[in-house]
Amino acid sequence: MLRNSSRLPRFTRAPQKAGGFRVTPRDLQILRVVAEHRFIRSEWIARLAGGSYQQVIRRLHLLYHHSYLDRPRAQIDYYHEGGSHSMIYGLASRGAGRLRRDLNMPFERMDWTTRNRHASRLLLEHTVLLSDFMATQLIEGGGERKRFVNAEDLDLRADPRKSGPIRWSYSNCGGRRMTLIPDKVFAFDEKDQNGKVTRSHYLVEADRGTMPIKRSNPRQTSIMQKLHGYHLLSRVLHRLPPRTFVVIVSASPQRLANIVAEIRKAALPSSLFKMAHPEGMELPDPAE
Repeated sequence: MLRNSSRLPRFTRAPQKAGGFRVTPRDLQILRVVAEHRFIRSEWIARLAGGSYQQVIRRLHLLYHHSYLDRPRAQIDYYHEGGSHSMIYGLASRGAGRLRRDLNMPFERMDWTTRNRHASRLLLEHTVLLSDFMATQLIEGGGERKRFVNAEDLDLRADPRKSGPIRWSYSNCGGRRMTLIPDKVFAFDEKDQNGKVTRSHYLVEADRGTMPIKRSNPRQTSIMQKLHGYHLLSRVLHRLPPRTFVVIVSASPQRLANIVAEIRKAALPSSLFKMAHPEGMELPDPAE
């Protein structure tokens, strides 16, 4: 049982003060949720794992203090800035080992704890932007007529025998070889009133505002260079499935508006690109 959690240190493990601990099936579910997102806020873990919110928060404290989960130290700055912040968790080496053993999850044998400790604030913010967005999709896709489909269950790889991130390579108009690797890939299967199922694919690009939207030199990396590549793959080379959408996720509405403006200037098809905020999947047509 967890002893008074308010007196436990936030970023230093104290297993003896935390009290005795035994891994439960609920704990394995919590570990699995964290593993699927790498870094994710406690509020999303509680909603995705299910059950009592307070009980999940108590189990998160225990899993951290007994070295199954990490609290990345890059988030310490958030607490120094004041205000209320959800704790961000990552999978620790002990947690990865437990998932390998109990659920046969194919984790690499690496020092996850050290890897998390060295995660920069930039990486943390990028990953949490994605997990904020993806958590809303998982929750939305739990209905009777709308089903969330993970990347692992999609037939999108040119070579099904290859593992790793889903990617596409192509030659652009100048003959230069390019590769696109979305930050996340998922789909929704939606059933209409007649029982017909339509699948929509989503390729997610998280934008924190660090990459230029457009450059004068098209050979240099930019948001628009990526979007032109997706357009080429989808509408010219026809290498993406029907009903595939590229989703730009940003916490900045102004940044999204600027990207939409550049899409219009480039005369790219508005139906291909969608803009989204991490707290919901509001996907207006860029032409609107």
